[in-house]
Amino acid sequence: MKVAVLLSGGLDSTTALYWAHHHHEVVCALSFDYGSNHGARELACARYQAEKLGVPYHEINLRGISAHLRSALLSGADAIPSADYAEENLKQTVVPFRNGIFLAIAAGIAESNGAEGIVIAAHGGDHALYPDCREDFMAAMAFAISLGTYANLQILRPFIANSKDEITAIGASLGVDFSHTYSCYCGREKHCGQCATCRERRAAFSAAGAPDPTAYES
Repeated sequence: MKVAVLLSGGLDSTTALYWAHHHHEVVCALSFDYGSNHGARELACARYQAEKLGVPYHEINLRGISAHLRSALLSGADAIPSADYAEENLKQTVVPFRNGIFLAIAAGIAESNGAEGIVIAAHGGDHALYPDCREDFMAAMAFAISLGTYANLQILRPFIANSKDEITAIGASLGVDFSHTYSCYCGREKHCGQCATCRERRAAFSAAGAPDPTAYES
């Protein structure tokens, strides 16, 4: 199947890119610049990974939209909470309807590039916190996008039932260069080691039994 891949440059989406490259024909990788604290570093990793696999890379500027959205992820590193990933205050980092926005735009670009499907790395660990990562939402978006495109585009979500450590293990088996992925919500040169995504990243490598190449500040 010809597919487009949503590629943030993080651990999950990069593994999804490698998974798609292994199982399908990737016609393009799509990244979105929505003005997040860590966007520049994530996008640099996304570009690197797409070029490494020889996949056409498209970066879509959504900063005009993000100016109207409220999230700590868009408000500077000082706004990022450092409590555990599942804590109530982590809802501050949710960007409202982010995956819905991304998928709607990706559908038009994917169909224009001859794709038959879109790959997204939503996974089981995201379900509690992010409503737009849950399977009921993904199924509804998949239905709408199929109805709204001549290509009847499918939404492939290969990791929807997987944990992050399982995704990390899959990525390791596919030869993902995790040193060129970025997760930290603070957006500094090194991963801070304290924010929720840093904690989750470190725990995933440990649980997967995979070497962690990440440089953490602490």
